[in-house]
Amino acid sequence: MQSRARAIQALLDLVSDQPVIICNGFASREAFKVKDRPENFYMTGSMGMAAAIGLGVALNKPQKKVVVLDGDGNVLMGLGTLATVGALKPKNFIHVVLDNEVYGSGGNQPSYSRVVKLDQVAKAAGYVNVERVREREDLVYEFKDMLGKDGPSLLLVKITEQVEDVPWVSLPPAQIAERFRKAIE
Repeated sequence: MQSRARAIQALLDLVSDQPVIICNGFASREAFKVKDRPENFYMTGSMGMAAAIGLGVALNKPQKKVVVLDGDGNVLMGLGTLATVGALKPKNFIHVVLDNEVYGSGGNQPSYSRVVKLDQVAKAAGYVNVERVREREDLVYEFKDMLGKDGPSLLLVKITEQVEDVPWVSLPPAQIAERFRKAIE
């Protein structure tokens, strides 16, 4: 398995102009350090809302693939969004869940993803493409494949609990939102 930062690096190396919504906590901080770009929307709060925001972008920009980088704790917090995505079936929606089985930003308390298999929940909810990976090579292969397919897609990536020493996202939320809006127009 790999760290969240290494998984994020692999994913961001594969995107071009796709909007990427990144859940709050260490995922946003690591993505900001690895590859800041105007098409990245960093969540600085609102745990559990990245998929809902990504869904809104996907529905309003059907010509663009929209990628959501989420954590297992965030998905569990907003579990109903999986059902909404499955019901609406946006073809341009790719949901990547970085699953370390803990609430990493809150001190590594265990999450229920050890018991609740989020990939199986997504499949039952109506996601069209669902894959689970552990290794970087598989992550790259499956993500590239999903970029070329109609979705909605969910890629569950098992990762370690390792956290990078990364600073906070230095952009204020209003600036993140404004530059993201301009980048995806």
